Amino acid sequence: MLAGTFAINAYNLTDTWFVSRLGTNSLAAMTFGFPVIMLLNFIIRGIGTGAMAVVARALGGSKQDTAARLTTHAISLVFIISGIIAAAGLATIKPLFSRLGAGGETLVFTGQYMTVWYFGMPVMAVQIMLGDVIIGAGNTKAASLLMVGGTLVNFILDPVMIFGFWGFPRMGIAGAALATVLSQATVLAATFFVLHKKHRLISFLPYSWRRIFVSWRRILSIGLPSVLSSILTPISSAVVIKVVSGFGNAAIAACGVATRIEMFAFMIPMTVGMSLVPFVAQNFGANRFDRIQAARKGTMSFALIFGLGIGGIFFAIARLLAGLFSSDPGVIDVLVQYIRITCFGYGFLEVYRYSGFCLTGIHQPVDAAILNSIRVIVLLIPLSLAGAKFLGLRGIFWARLVTDILSAMTGIIWTGKILAHRNRR
Repeated sequence: MLAGTFAINAYNLTDTWFVSRLGTNSLAAMTFGFPVIMLLNFIIRGIGTGAMAVVARALGGSKQDTAARLTTHAISLVFIISGIIAAAGLATIKPLFSRLGAGGETLVFTGQYMTVWYFGMPVMAVQIMLGDVIIGAGNTKAASLLMVGGTLVNFILDPVMIFGFWGFPRMGIAGAALATVLSQATVLAATFFVLHKKHRLISFLPYSWRRIFVSWRRILSIGLPSVLSSILTPISSAVVIKVVSGFGNAAIAACGVATRIEMFAFMIPMTVGMSLVPFVAQNFGANRFDRIQAARKGTMSFALIFGLGIGGIFFAIARLLAGLFSSDPGVIDVLVQYIRITCFGYGFLEVYRYSGFCLTGIHQPVDAAILNSIRVIVLLIPLSLAGAKFLGLRGIFWARLVTDILSAMTGIIWTGKILAHRNRR
């Protein structure tokens, strides 16, 4: 999955780099859209987690017809939910992003970007969910190739749509959103082909509404706790961006770039995390708590060591990285501050995430949600508000570092106690 994870990060970084050529206001507009897009992606990812789990279980039990039915019904579920969300999003673009702090030209650009993105959301949502199903079917090679393919298509379409090449009109920031939608539509077509031809997981049989509702209930019984846990992250991101917006567009643009740059710091740890949930879940089913404990200890140790190493590298090249994405001295200065303060929390953030994966793997989604609530509601938001009040913009960055460290320590203690308790049962 390393190639696929790299592709996901390159996807976002490519969009950011091309949009940065349009100026600071366009970059700030994309940043305002980021927490909303993250929120909606987490909702779809949560449902995708439910679909992946039930489909994988059916395949593990050699119930091919059941797996195909669940996959097909998951498509309709995600399409309906994403369509409703997109309609609501289109109706609330101006009031929502005004409240987040966007104004003037930045608000106009944000509206242009999000309008296209919302119209394409159902296509992108189904593609994300079906990608998770492919992973659940064990075909990580195909999942990775599809991610890489989507990134390549997006890389080609971005400059064409944004700047108007090959006879296409210059669309600006709206072109970046359109390139994303078209690339995801291309990947969706390929994903359908893989699932139908190779895995026989797309069913064209007629089903009663009762059977459909049963499938939806099974998917949501796992997906909803994951959604409720995940959405706190983009909500907190929106709150933090609102606080940062008080320091100007340069600060907003810098934070938007930073969140995409640091994705590369998480790229390799993300591949470990993608493996952790099914690994823990399988061993939980086999009652092999010794292997779960070994995985927990090994992955968390890796996260800390790798995180400190990559944090040191990012600290050293922070100004070089900033210069690649902006020529605005104000943006560069803020970006360097952000990276050099938060980079040493990268490993701790991954430890916290691995804690949540372990809890999900042993069927403790409520505990995972509580752990996430502690990080967001108890730590990140209050510390960010206090940091901004007493230390200014730099205080928000310090709040993020302290949050990462404390949430990691909480996750280590929490998972250790729950695993010990479950092992004794």
